[in-house]
Amino acid sequence: MTEHVEWSDTEAPAPAVNAAVTPADAADAARLVAFGLLPKLQPARDQEYAELLRRYREDPAFARLADAVATGLGLIVLEVSPRAGMAVTAAEDSVFAVRMGDYARRTSADGGDRFLHGLAHLSVAAMAFPRPEDLADDGYIGRVSVNGVDAFVRQACRRLEERADEQGENTDPATDAPGLEAAWRIWARRSSTGATKDARRLAGSTTGIVGKAVAFLTDSGFLQRTGDDSGGTYRTTARYQLQVRDMAGGAAMAELLELGVVPVTDGSPTLLPAEETDDLDLVADAGLPFHS
Repeated sequence: MTEHVEWSDTEAPAPAVNAAVTPADAADAARLVAFGLLPKLQPARDQEYAELLRRYREDPAFARLADAVATGLGLIVLEVSPRAGMAVTAAEDSVFAVRMGDYARRTSADGGDRFLHGLAHLSVAAMAFPRPEDLADDGYIGRVSVNGVDAFVRQACRRLEERADEQGENTDPATDAPGLEAAWRIWARRSSTGATKDARRLAGSTTGIVGKAVAFLTDSGFLQRTGDDSGGTYRTTARYQLQVRDMAGGAAMAELLELGVVPVTDGSPTLLPAEETDDLDLVADAGLPFHS
């Protein structure tokens, strides 16, 4: 009798067997990650998505399982919440990662434009969230416009050119060696709009490049179009705020913001004057949300 009691005490933690992961649990976790890969899907509009989010937040074991599924797919979980859903971003080695080179090839026949496309994405992020407190505030909504982003970049170009002149740097490198040009010099020389005979914006113009960038971000659930003024106006989403927050430590964005060319936050092309700061160069081939 005594031996039976001691044996029973030893075997008491039986509930662990009941907590074993089932194929149904794995399927639900994978389903949640799949929802996170649908950028425009909002939890409030899908009952199953909302239920899986609730389960993630209330069941630690299920949350760990979903995180493991995401990790196995090369995804980084940024946030899981009713406002952002299952917000994920692709790690550099993920099959879901978008490469700057691939993006540029899809949007332009000129491979050299990859610098401009990267600069456009970087500038949209900097203009949407110009201050650290904007990124920290979950309720903050950034607003940008195509013409406003182009004006922002051109203001930064002028600031960088002034500094290059002050330091006696070569501001007119050989035309047959475009690799010696910084991205800002290429942007400054490119036509802002251009136009076809039917008044459409040229894809290779700087506003055309910005237009491609914001269209991609809209398709990816990072921006929402709000109007047609100033070449197109857009507002940020929670997913984009999380994406930029994750990338804000990058040198390229920090250098662009530190130029002091701070735009207003209503998406218009009006810019504040640049302030004196240390000399900075834009990092070539940097863009959001891409991997180099």
